[in-house]
Amino acid sequence: MAVTTYVDTWDLEVFFKGGSESEEFQTYLEGIHTDLNEFETTIANFNIEQLEEVLDQFESILKKIGQSSAFVSCLFAANVTDKKAQQLQGKVAASYAKLQGLLSQLDEQFIQLADEEWNTLLSSKSLAPLQYFLTERRRRASEKLSATEEKLITSLSVDGYHAWGNLYNSIVGRIKVPFEGEELSVGQAHNKFSSGDRYVRKTVFENWQKAWRKEADTIASSLNHLAGFRLSVYEKRGWDSVLKEPLDNNRMKEETLNTMWQVITDYKEVFSEYLQRKAKLLGLEKLSFYDVGAPLSQNETKLSYQEGAEFILEQFAKFGPELTKFTQKAFEDRWIEAEDRPGKRPGGFCTSFKDSGQSRIFMTYSGTMSNVSTLAHELGHAFHQHAMAGVPVLNSLYASNVAETASTFAEMIVADAAVKNAKTEEEKLALLEDKIQRSVAFYMNIYARFLFETRFYEERKKGLVSAERLDELMVEAQKEAFNDQLAEYEPTFWASKMHFFITQVPFYNFPYTFGYLFSLGIYAQALEEGTAYEEKYIALLKDTASMTVEDLAAKHLGVDLTQRDFWEKAVQLSAQDVEEFLRLTDK
Repeated sequence: MAVTTYVDTWDLEVFFKGGSESEEFQTYLEGIHTDLNEFETTIANFNIEQLEEVLDQFESILKKIGQSSAFVSCLFAANVTDKKAQQLQGKVAASYAKLQGLLSQLDEQFIQLADEEWNTLLSSKSLAPLQYFLTERRRRASEKLSATEEKLITSLSVDGYHAWGNLYNSIVGRIKVPFEGEELSVGQAHNKFSSGDRYVRKTVFENWQKAWRKEADTIASSLNHLAGFRLSVYEKRGWDSVLKEPLDNNRMKEETLNTMWQVITDYKEVFSEYLQRKAKLLGLEKLSFYDVGAPLSQNETKLSYQEGAEFILEQFAKFGPELTKFTQKAFEDRWIEAEDRPGKRPGGFCTSFKDSGQSRIFMTYSGTMSNVSTLAHELGHAFHQHAMAGVPVLNSLYASNVAETASTFAEMIVADAAVKNAKTEEEKLALLEDKIQRSVAFYMNIYARFLFETRFYEERKKGLVSAERLDELMVEAQKEAFNDQLAEYEPTFWASKMHFFITQVPFYNFPYTFGYLFSLGIYAQALEEGTAYEEKYIALLKDTASMTVEDLAAKHLGVDLTQRDFWEKAVQLSAQDVEEFLRLTDK
């Protein structure tokens, strides 16, 4: 039987031919403009009996704006010098801002309805499935300013708030990190931090910091003004806490977040032991920031893109047929951009083309097992979108924290399998350590991001925060999060980590850790039940945008997320990996 050869570049032509010069795409954008004008007329003449029709229009426009946003994001990620794609980003942002402004007017109509009238409305057969979504919109609207003021905010955000985020993307696109005669993009340079050669890691790290420092003042301006815009809006709405919006967006209680971080902090010691042991194995007194992701063996397992894809498919097949069939399609139909080449933006993402019922995955694949795990992670995101097929679009707008559930779950399947399939003890140790690195990222690195961002916003309330002070805040946060286990930290991390500059999602840090631990709980159940669990898993994914995370966990896992038990069991699972690592290296 012939093996399918997988191509490591994606196909965007299936959506709109011609890339950023696509006439087809221009026509599509014009269609959105027309739809928005029609929607504006509908809203202006709205009465509550028309709600179903209005929601149909909203859903249609949302799908189209999502499609156009995904397309432009993909174009720019694949080629950061594509200036036309940057211009198109502005057009899409303007359309989204107009939609949000119109929705503010609709929300005002919702607020004016008496509770009894509202409940009667939602009891109708056609609107009952959207009850959670509509009630949530009404409640959130009641906590904001008037429709006119909210419309003004969204309008000003295009050339204010979002513009600062776009400026950051432009800066990242021009940054080059020199190394041995080459000019590396930030994505290529970042991959060097997993090199087995400490000279490579150290040299790239030094040049990396110099490159970011050259742009530090401009990037600090971007961060300060982005945060300033956000804080001004919060103040006008009467919101005291910067966590109000991210917690609400994630449909999550602060009590749940605090319990999660507290349990992680209480279990930090075992991960400190891991960092100490790793330093010893690498012949160091203490690890530096650029050593945390270093492989323990120079004989690093390397897999071509083809081999990585086949390994993922083999492991997914042990979980369930639907995940396997879906992943096969993603590889065969070229949904993935993984080529290692200059000009790409750093990091990885999955984006949904809702109007076409497809997804696209972006990353830079250089053949490490960590790359294979990242690819599995992004495929998990795409599967989540696939699992929502048949769910109304307005009931598929799940939050960042549960968005990380399917991705981390898929990543775990592959990481676990890699350890179990190791051919030698050296390979097993290297793969186990790669798995532990992910726990360290979620419990320490991301906690540092959370601490930094929380403290930065408090200082920003008093005025602009200098690049030098941002360095200090970052090092303080890293020292606390890493239990002061490192010899050298990464002061410019605030500049190089794009998550701080994402305007659509405030505080994009704790959702990753939540998703990781939530996945561990689901994964434990899946291991017990085998392929029969897939049906229950898909049912959970379908519910991710229709209830709070506390209700989701109670319904599908039978646990209370505000209590320590669930989090302790989850952290203990990852602590077992460390204990196994310490046992294997106790020589």
